[in-house]
Amino acid sequence: MSSGGAEDDIPQAERKTVTDFCYLLDKSKQLFNGLRDLPQYGQKQWQSYFGRTFDVYTKLWKFQQQHRLRTSETSYLNEAFSFYSAIRQRSYYSQVNKEDRPELVVKKLRYYARFIVVCLLLNKMDVVKDLVKELSDEIEDYTHRFNTEDQVEWNLVLQEVAAFIEADPVMVLNDDNTIVITSNRLSETGAPLLEQGMIVGQLALADALIIGNCNNQVKFSELTVDMFRMLQALEREPMNLASQMNKPGMQESTEKPARRENPHKYLLYKPTFSQLYTFLAASFKELPANSVLLIYLSATGVFPSGRSDSEGPYDFGGVLTNSNRDIINGDAIHKRNQSYKEMHCLHPGDLYPFTRKPLFIIVDSSNSVAYKNFTNLFGQPLVCLLSPTAYPKALQDQSQRGSLFTLFLNNPLMAFLFVSGLSSMRRGLWEKCQDYLRKINRDIAQLLTHSRSIDQSFLQFFGDEFLRLLLTRFIFCSATMRMHKIFRQETRNYPESYPQLPRDETVENPHLQKHILELASILDVRNVFLENTLDDY
Repeated sequence: MSSGGAEDDIPQAERKTVTDFCYLLDKSKQLFNGLRDLPQYGQKQWQSYFGRTFDVYTKLWKFQQQHRLRTSETSYLNEAFSFYSAIRQRSYYSQVNKEDRPELVVKKLRYYARFIVVCLLLNKMDVVKDLVKELSDEIEDYTHRFNTEDQVEWNLVLQEVAAFIEADPVMVLNDDNTIVITSNRLSETGAPLLEQGMIVGQLALADALIIGNCNNQVKFSELTVDMFRMLQALEREPMNLASQMNKPGMQESTEKPARRENPHKYLLYKPTFSQLYTFLAASFKELPANSVLLIYLSATGVFPSGRSDSEGPYDFGGVLTNSNRDIINGDAIHKRNQSYKEMHCLHPGDLYPFTRKPLFIIVDSSNSVAYKNFTNLFGQPLVCLLSPTAYPKALQDQSQRGSLFTLFLNNPLMAFLFVSGLSSMRRGLWEKCQDYLRKINRDIAQLLTHSRSIDQSFLQFFGDEFLRLLLTRFIFCSATMRMHKIFRQETRNYPESYPQLPRDETVENPHLQKHILELASILDVRNVFLENTLDDY
């Protein structure tokens, strides 16, 4: 809700929504705290309490889904994890399978599905795999015992979560044959620090719309792989207050560390144009002063069939956020009649009204370049980061498992290893690469802030930690692809931006190119990169 206006400015229906949400939230906390105080023995004593608590959490879950409230507070996820774990540890649903009531079994299956979502968001992949195995067994038992109409749907849920887990690239450490599980939330050492002499703006990322509608991309619970990756890139690691209080200089102070806010997020899977515009307008209206609205679009491209006499913001196509029809030609829709526009295509011109406030746009699409034709009408900070419109043939089969561009913005080292063809290494080498990548990020920050010809919008956004990290990763991604041999086949294999970055000072800077070659040398994959890319232009 807006923090700048008086309570009277908030519509009555909206105020009631917040009141109802707060009531359910407080009630769930009271019941959960009471649940933790119950003794471990005596099934009758705690079983009814479990039922009441679970019912309130279910109502809260449904309420959030209906009203799309996104607190972005990871402590709530931790509370949900504790609650669902307690249900599992106490075998609350152990008696369900002995009763001839399919509705109770469905309730159990829904519990597993929600628990899996929470674990995915908390990056607890070991628990996820155990839960998937248990869910698989429960679905098999359910389908054998009851001849219901939702058997296919539950098998589809199982297939989706299995595909979702498999979609992430995996790095195996040769030392003990373990798999690296990385957290891609913003940590204290994540974003490069602002050094003395760096002149940047004071804007802060407040709201983010994460929109997904990629054809055939793996998803689970209305969350595509790309949406999941961007969601994590826009959240902080939960603060460990104990470790913070033990830092030098904190012992004598009675003040707790300042609470760090996550940007407020809306997750929109296949939104219609009217739904998307409603959320955009709400975010725009409630955006606090000196704040930024981020729009992330991961969607199928919509192309015009030809050029019109006047090329305006609606003549280059855009991205498709929703469609009830089958996709034509796999990944893109081509219109036979230029005068006819796809109803749910989001054109650059559709976003012009929202450029009255600072706007940061990321477009991951086969027609991302439509947003190169943006115009900054109101003089506010405006940046668009645009994915490649095509990938080398050797990588095109990976599109269902998420976009390489978004992977670079989420986990640049894993993306670098993926394009280098690596899936295993020594633990010490992994840690060395992580350290070296942090050095690269620091140097990219210096290149960007010391540039004499860069558009000031980039510097205005650079004061925010999240946006700073996205910008440095974008430049690293662009530089890597420009130096990689298989990406050099076509210029559409490169990311672009609006406004355009000064290439010689950023993505093609010799100092940065040297760093990338050094990282490739550490990994013994220097042969897949070009030694001197500037001579090719």
